[in-house]
Amino acid sequence: MAATAESAPVTLPVPDPAPVTEEVVVVEAAVTEEPAEEVKTAVAAEAPKDTSLQFASFKEESNFVADLKEPEKKALQELKVRVEEAIKNNEFVEPPPKEETAAESKGEAAEEPKEEVKIVTAETSVAEEVSETKVSAETEIPPAPEAPAAAVETEEPKPAVEVAEVKIAEAEEEVKPAEAGEEVRPAEAGEEVKPVPEAGDEVKPVPEGEIPPAEVEPAAEEAVIAEEVYLWGVPLLPSKGDERTDVVLLKFLRARDFKVSDAFTMLKNTILWRKKFGADSILEEEFGNELDGVAYMHGFDKEGHPVCYNFYGVFEDKELYNKTFGDDVKRDKFLRWRVQFLEKGIRQLSFSPGGINSMVQITDFKNSPGLGKWEHRQATKKAVALLQDNYPEFVAKKVFINVPWWYLALNTMISPFVTQRTKSKFVVARAARVSETLFKYISPEHVPVQYGGLSRENDEEFNAADGGVSEQIVKAGTKHIVEIPTTEVGSTLVWDLVVSGWEVSYGAEFVPSAESGYTVIIQKARKFAPNEEPVRQSFKIGEPGKVALTVDNTSSKRKKILYRSKVKTA
Repeated sequence: MAATAESAPVTLPVPDPAPVTEEVVVVEAAVTEEPAEEVKTAVAAEAPKDTSLQFASFKEESNFVADLKEPEKKALQELKVRVEEAIKNNEFVEPPPKEETAAESKGEAAEEPKEEVKIVTAETSVAEEVSETKVSAETEIPPAPEAPAAAVETEEPKPAVEVAEVKIAEAEEEVKPAEAGEEVRPAEAGEEVKPVPEAGDEVKPVPEGEIPPAEVEPAAEEAVIAEEVYLWGVPLLPSKGDERTDVVLLKFLRARDFKVSDAFTMLKNTILWRKKFGADSILEEEFGNELDGVAYMHGFDKEGHPVCYNFYGVFEDKELYNKTFGDDVKRDKFLRWRVQFLEKGIRQLSFSPGGINSMVQITDFKNSPGLGKWEHRQATKKAVALLQDNYPEFVAKKVFINVPWWYLALNTMISPFVTQRTKSKFVVARAARVSETLFKYISPEHVPVQYGGLSRENDEEFNAADGGVSEQIVKAGTKHIVEIPTTEVGSTLVWDLVVSGWEVSYGAEFVPSAESGYTVIIQKARKFAPNEEPVRQSFKIGEPGKVALTVDNTSSKRKKILYRSKVKTA
């Protein structure tokens, strides 16, 4: 009846030539450039021994307006006013393509001269038509010496001018005075010229006091010209009174240190980019399941933020790497997939002042293709720039694990140039401290088993309603026994157990309450390797007693035991 622990692949620690502290802050931009060989050597040699700067952990600011400082309240109000005006003026709409001038379209004018000179309408004055015809002609032939205006009338008329004169004469004949005997005078400079009806159109008199339809249309257009603007499902028009609007605007303000002009520019660029990129409809696109292992959402941190895990080790597969980064088209597809995945994660956020409005990102560099590969570096740089420009303040904490040795050392050089706010969000854990570091921010029941936690995908035994995880400290050179009473005969006891860093011996047995009963060996004691996954075992209870889990710490360091149990009724 003995049960055995589940086996798991061994995680090899990355080289760590220079002692570093358990955690060091880091900037994500560092992954986009790889230092030269001489820089690697110099940085490694200069890396301080256990003296890396420690920064206070990032604490999210409140999104309630009442909790803001006075300058922040003022900045938010100013931004709301600018956004309100911009939406009403349609500033968040991509401007139409710029019309070509006569000089820019010179080539086309030479091929189709009639298109350029037929700009004359019955609404323009004689002087305007002659002037426009002259300009068009000058764009078609080399410029000649200037001649007096009167010379134009004495010269032999060109076909274009002739057409213009005929049209003007026809228009003058068709436009009859309102009353007999009334003289039609030419339009004076600066005077608005009313549109002239086409030949055959009936001109109906407008009753006194009624506004002509032509004058009503512009006002009607202005009433519907403003386009509704939404960002992640949140209306941006402040006058709508949605409290989520403040949360979105505060993200852009904080990303730009509450500089209203910079925040507004960033917001506008983001909206225009989303329309061009198609970000609002990207959830409908299909990318297959080849990249499912690259990023996945799993559990929540201790404050309720959804946690996203990024594992680039899957690109160790050359075939998958070439399918993803082989050319520009494939890299652009990967970028769209990455944006789609982020948009799915954002849908878990509430955008309410008291809700969860950011997430935790875990990036695992184990077996990553590295920055030596140009294709991967290009895709990474483009993705980092795009996310930084268009997704402000969506990261509550960024934890890097299994990073290359130079990444840790390079942090020492980069840290002085990074703001305190940014540095407080980023954390790097040594390979030997991955589980311990993750447990500081995420409860063990939410950390995947491959990182030393107790959470398994599609777990049918434990769920969030089953309660938390118990902890015990085992001192160096001592033995600790966890006893779990079993009284429900016929039921099954299920338990999980993991020791941080392992390197201890573990065994399990059932001890009956009756003196005449026999002890049952469930797990023969054996030493577990440092990176083995947690143990999950079960035992069917045939009689009252207890299950004893024994951890023998023969190492020179204290160890932490994490365990949980559950009784399943038959």
